[in-house]
Amino acid sequence: MKTGENYIKFLGTAGARFVMIKQLRSSGGIWISYKGTNVIIDPGPGSIARCALSKPKMDPTTLDGIILTHRHLDHSNDINVMIEAMTEGGFKKKGVVFLPADAMDDEPVILRHLRPVVERIEILDEKKKYAIGEIAFSVPSRQRHPVATYGLNFDFKKTVSLITDTRYFEGIEDMYKADIVIINVVFFEERPAIEHLSLPDAKRIIEKIKPETAILTHFGMTMLTHKPHLLAEQLSVELNREVIAAYDGMRFDLT
Repeated sequence: MKTGENYIKFLGTAGARFVMIKQLRSSGGIWISYKGTNVIIDPGPGSIARCALSKPKMDPTTLDGIILTHRHLDHSNDINVMIEAMTEGGFKKKGVVFLPADAMDDEPVILRHLRPVVERIEILDEKKKYAIGEIAFSVPSRQRHPVATYGLNFDFKKTVSLITDTRYFEGIEDMYKADIVIINVVFFEERPAIEHLSLPDAKRIIEKIKPETAILTHFGMTMLTHKPHLLAEQLSVELNREVIAAYDGMRFDLT
C-alpha cells in the first residue's frame, strides 16, 4: 500500500444477523487509510479473509488501530485475529484498540493473552477526542442501541461521519454533520421496535445534513431484496445530491 493514499475500503456491507449468517454480504468491516495510517472499523466475521481476498490485497500487519463501534458479533467477531495480525502474531507490540466500556466488562471481546500485545486500549467516551497516527476522530454521543454504541466523526481534509447501528432520534443530524456521511441502513421500512435505521430514516438524515456524498451500507434482508444500488439512485434524484450504496470491496477515495 502506497504511503499517502487516502481512502475508505468497504470490506463488508452486511447488516443484521441473517445477512451475516448467510454471508449474503460480507461482514468484514471498514478499512480507512489516511496519510499512511491504517485503521479498521468493526472487523466482523470473515474480516481477515476479506483482507486476503481484496483486490489489491489488504495487509492487516500494516494496521495501526482497530475501532469497535459496539460489541455485537457482526462488528467485533474478528477483533482478536486482527490484533494477532496487527502485532504480527503478538511478537511486535503495536497498535491501539478503541472500544466502548461494556466491550471490556464481564464478557470482554479481547482475549486476555492479547491485551498486553497492543500499545494501549482506549475506552470510547463522548467527552474525549482520539488520534492514532494521522487519523483523528471523536464520538459525539452514545447511540440508541441495546449495547453501548458510538458513531464516529473523522477530521480528514474533508470531514467524514459514520452513523452506526441506532434507532433514529432527534438531533442525530446535528451530531454527524460532515462532507461525507456513511449510514448503516438495515431496514427498507421503519421498524420502531428494533433499534436500527431504515431507508426513510436515512433519507431524513441526508435531507437535514446535506452532505456532499452519502454512503449507505450495513444492509439487512429487506434492503437487499429492494436492491440498494437502485434505492441509492432514487435518493440521489429525490435529494439532488450524491447517494451511493456501498458494496463489498468498494473503495471510496478521500480526495
